[in-house]
Amino acid sequence: MHLSQLLTIFISAVFIQNVILSRFLGLCSFIAISKQTKPAVAMSGAVMFVTVMSSIITWAVYRFLLMPFHLEYLRTISFILVIATFVQLVEMAIRKISPAMYRAFGIYLPLITVNCAVLGVAVLNSDMFFKNGQPVPGSFIYALFQGICVGLGYTLAMFLMSGIRERLEYCDVPKAMKEFPLGFIIASLMSLSFMGFNGFKF
Repeated sequence: MHLSQLLTIFISAVFIQNVILSRFLGLCSFIAISKQTKPAVAMSGAVMFVTVMSSIITWAVYRFLLMPFHLEYLRTISFILVIATFVQLVEMAIRKISPAMYRAFGIYLPLITVNCAVLGVAVLNSDMFFKNGQPVPGSFIYALFQGICVGLGYTLAMFLMSGIRERLEYCDVPKAMKEFPLGFIIASLMSLSFMGFNGFKF
């Protein structure tokens, strides 16, 4: 394990390959929940918890269950089962702790189960940190750290988006552009700005 590798994972996951603004995963919750900062940050916390925990469990499932028995073709369905379990836990916890927040999330909280950002991290970990049927040195730490960093990247995008949309509530915006049309335009401009970290490639 090298610190330079950890730094590379951090910069890549948060800025260069941001899961929302560069990889375009998890857009449904990004657009729907980012109208206000408070629910956006809460959703980011929930996604980060699921991302980190699923990174740990899916790494173990892939390393000790799927690879030894040559069941790699079951990777996607087994990862979805792990993610669905943690989403259920998060949903029950939020419903118990904050019913108002639970109602604000609505249908989008259960949709973390099929949030392609969470599944994308698990698949990315198995692709990047396993070579020739074996884990690379420091594989588990890298996978865990990447789960944290992708959650941070998701949080950064949600925080920026919710801040912009809250400010736009005070602007005179044409009725036809309110809500989702304007949200997609803002997301596009944010994505272009994040592409600057990697340079434009066509």
